Amino acid sequence: MIGRRARGVSEADALLHVFGYVAANDVSARDVQLGEAQWVRGKSLDGFCPLAPALVTRDEIADVQALGIRCLVNGEAVQSSNTREMIFSVPYLVAYLSRAITLEPGDLILTGTPAGVGLGLKPPRFLKRGDVVTVEIDGLGSVTNPVEGAFARG
Repeated sequence: MIGRRARGVSEADALLHVFGYVAANDVSARDVQLGEAQWVRGKSLDGFCPLAPALVTRDEIADVQALGIRCLVNGEAVQSSNTREMIFSVPYLVAYLSRAITLEPGDLILTGTPAGVGLGLKPPRFLKRGDVVTVEIDGLGSVTNPVEGAFARG
């Protein structure tokens, strides 16, 4: 979460603009997302982007690029990685985005998901109504949400 306005910041100064971190579930409705040229609806339906109940301030995290991250579906770990495996680091993302977008206090930047998304599995594995998804990040806590709504199959 951005804590201080960021516009054109350097990668070296990027974390000075971060207030803190929160675990989030970057939900995707693949049938909607892949059925349209623009992905925004498939990432933005009602109830999408649940956040953990607590934000951890930047000073409480020694190294944001050294946190274990997991996704569990019905208690089974389906993704397990570490933030050091991110394609783009948090400082890079803040600096990069701030070159084109003025980041304001309260803005959230979701950084993506580790390998293991259901779409990429052989065979693909999709969530269904009644599944329970938990995203855990070491030091940040977790967010758990049920799969429900019109987008859920099953």
